[in-house]
Amino acid sequence: MKAYLKYFALTLFTIVSFSTLSAQTSKYKCMIQMQNYTGKEAYVIISLINSQGQYEKTLSVLGPDSEWYNTLPEWDKFSKKKKEKLNGITGASIAGGARATRIIEFATDLLNKGYKLRFESAVETQKYYVKDAEFPLTTTILDSKEGVKGTGYIRLIRFIKVQ
Repeated sequence: MKAYLKYFALTLFTIVSFSTLSAQTSKYKCMIQMQNYTGKEAYVIISLINSQGQYEKTLSVLGPDSEWYNTLPEWDKFSKKKKEKLNGITGASIAGGARATRIIEFATDLLNKGYKLRFESAVETQKYYVKDAEFPLTTTILDSKEGVKGTGYIRLIRFIKVQ
């Protein structure tokens, strides 16, 4: 009987340990610097993209009014289909020339595994950039001092590890 209890305890310990390890997350402070464009404030979506190029999860929404989410049509389709709860990851939109800082969080085991971060942006009555910036989710890029350049309203994105 004691042998079974020891086996049970060891198995339970292993399961709890494994689930704790697999649930680890990484947090990064993300600074977004915008181009000096004219017009309304930009809405920016930060998404996790899987290795097949599909949306996996919304990490942050910079734009407070859901009535304007349809100006980001690719993400809006995903968000409506997945019915994501965006509470806690939304914030103010960003004006031309301004900077914003957001904390993004994702499972640590996704790093260096073919996932990407996508930043898409839109400004009312102006162009929509589905991939204003998109790059592999790697420690090399996240720890880079140079940051990542955008191709639309975003000038530069930099990351600082939190924790």
